Amino acid sequence: MPFIPHTETDVAEMLAAIGAPSIDSLFGEIPAELRCKGLSQVPERVSEMEIARLMHGRAAQDGTLLNFCGAGAYEHHVPAAVWEIATRGEFYSAYTPYQAEASQGTLQLLYEYQSMMCALTGMEVSNASLYDGASALAEALLMAVRANSANNGGKVLMPQAVHPYYREVVASITDAQGIQPQPIGYDPVSGATSLEQLRAHEGQGITAVVIQQPNFFGVLEDVDAITDWAQANGALVVAVVNPVSLGLLQPPGLWGAKGVDIVCGEGQPLGAPLSSGGPYFGFLTARQVFVRQMPGRIVGRTVDLDGKPGYTLTLQAREQHIRRSKATSNICTNQGLLVTAATIHMSLLGPEGLESTAVHSMANTQALVEALTAIPGVSAAFDGERFHEAVIRLPQAASQVLAGLAERGIFGGFDLSQHYPALGSALLVCATETRTAEDIARYAAALREILSAH
Repeated sequence: MPFIPHTETDVAEMLAAIGAPSIDSLFGEIPAELRCKGLSQVPERVSEMEIARLMHGRAAQDGTLLNFCGAGAYEHHVPAAVWEIATRGEFYSAYTPYQAEASQGTLQLLYEYQSMMCALTGMEVSNASLYDGASALAEALLMAVRANSANNGGKVLMPQAVHPYYREVVASITDAQGIQPQPIGYDPVSGATSLEQLRAHEGQGITAVVIQQPNFFGVLEDVDAITDWAQANGALVVAVVNPVSLGLLQPPGLWGAKGVDIVCGEGQPLGAPLSSGGPYFGFLTARQVFVRQMPGRIVGRTVDLDGKPGYTLTLQAREQHIRRSKATSNICTNQGLLVTAATIHMSLLGPEGLESTAVHSMANTQALVEALTAIPGVSAAFDGERFHEAVIRLPQAASQVLAGLAERGIFGGFDLSQHYPALGSALLVCATETRTAEDIARYAAALREILSAH
């Protein structure tokens, strides 16, 4: 099918109908000096086969680095079936589930996704996804302000061990809404959030406490103690979690005596490949009592007049559906295609597969840390229990080390010097289940070579 379906006859008839002598005359209001004089760098048209070869060649110029960077976007194995199914026409083009009679397949998939996310996080309700993990945290905090009628002043305790990009997005989105994030430091030995600094805010009308598990450093927080303390002080608890870690770690719904109130995070580890920053999707689950404050939309299961199962949007408190002033959110984009892939991914892996992914990721990161810290001058920054990321300190500037590793075909990690200067020259490194013993040995050898050359 041609990209432009209009024939020369079609164009001539349309121009005649509106009384225009040519297509160029339609743009007569644009000054001549601003109009393009030609596309000299665009080659003559070529065949589909030739353009495919050209694009493959250009893509190959980028190369593929051996990846040891995580920091919120993770290289997990995605079974081939995930995107073979997700890109079928039934899913790929059926994005908008507004017309229930025409979108039963899409609605059922979203219902299954919500059910899976509730089971994974241990919560009672889930929406049909959000834009990404960072904006999901901002939405969760705005939701907490609406839901916490006793302490709705907007004071939020935000650990510095929460992803720095998430904290920046929260500040951008919620600043005008009266949210007041209060930074909570981390223990310099363990890397976990300081309980002492949390306790300094007792009795001060706290709206919400944020817990990231594992935190940005990969360290596991004392989630039970923080959850119980926050709820004893009248605050709602907002958990930010890596969904893969929940294949192994206790779900937020079971943290502390009562479980957390709201759970959010980035869904990229569930079937989305690394692709220049996205697209990804955010997830958000909560207790049933807060469902009316949840941003986005919820798909429900019912029966039709014949008693057959049917699916429909049961709650959609967004600005496209109700008055803007009444909406719970004005930015709660549903990432339908990514959610489709995530649902298929979780269905294929199942609980055992997700647990296996988490276990192998933890083991590989432990092996990576042992290999790197065996190099003179390299040490682990924290001694706390970790998931599949860790912070290592280097005897040279992290930026120089990363440049040297890149020359050797290795993406060596995330430079922490900008966001955490107190750590000195430090890297956040990650090893998922996709890394092999040979990969780890190659990284260690390259790092040893770089450090010994100076």
